[in-house]
Parts: sequence; C-alpha cells; structure tokens
Amino acid sequence: MLIGIPPMLGPDLLATLRAMGHGDEIALVDANYPALEHARRLIRADGLPLIPLLDAILQVLPVDDFVPQALFRASVKGNAPLADPVHDEMEAVCARRVPGFALVALDGDALYARVKNAHTIIATGEPRLYANIIIRKGVIYPGKIDQ
Repeated sequence: MLIGIPPMLGPDLLATLRAMGHGDEIALVDANYPALEHARRLIRADGLPLIPLLDAILQVLPVDDFVPQALFRASVKGNAPLADPVHDEMEAVCARRVPGFALVALDGDALYARVKNAHTIIATGEPRLYANIIIRKGVIYPGKIDQ
C-alpha cells in the first residue's frame, strides 16, 4: 500500500507506467481481446473491471498534449459514431481526470494496429464488448511534480 496511489495499481503496472516514455501508448483491453497474441508486454488484470482501472491510471499518468489526439477507444462493429454504455463511462472518466482531451473512436483494424504497437497491453477482466482504450503518455512539466 502507498499513500496517494490507488491500490488497484499493482507493482508491475506502476513500474510500467513509470518506465514508459513520452509518446508511448498503453492499451487497456476487455476480457475478449486477444491480448497475449498482440502484446509486446502484457500485464494481466484479470478480475478487474476496466473503468475503475482507467480512473486509477489517469490519476497518475500524464496524457500527451503535444499531439491533437491522445485517447482512443474501440468502435462498435467498426461504426465510430456508435457508442456503447462502456464508452460513455470512458468519456466520463476522461472528462473528469483529463479535461479537454477528446476520446477518438477507431475502427477495428485501426484499433488492432494501434494496440499491437502499444508499449504495454493491460488485459482486464472487463466482460463488455468493445471496452478497449488506448492512452498516449505525456510529460510532467517542471514544477508540476508534487514534492
């Protein structure tokens, strides 16, 4: 246990978030995603739902503000305008934790390609379909680190 760190963030995940550099991407995927097959690095988070894990990660990970798009989600059957309830929940978490960033829907091929190139995939226990999100790591500006 650590002060100020959500307990859902275990040691392997914390080490990975710390080791990632500016521009690296991390993908949180649902329980149906072929994570083992696609991952360069894989962290198992079996049994953990995606939304609380996303909320915990966004409490400690800066999001990239050097690019126009830094948050990406799956689309429903490749149709970007369609959103399932899990996408609305992702939007709400992102709006609360990293206001000003749009959550961009990607079709299946674009999502899979981006996840395969991610620094790390976190395989959650989320049972809902299309519950996949990618976060591009930003920087912590001088003077913004808690002392």
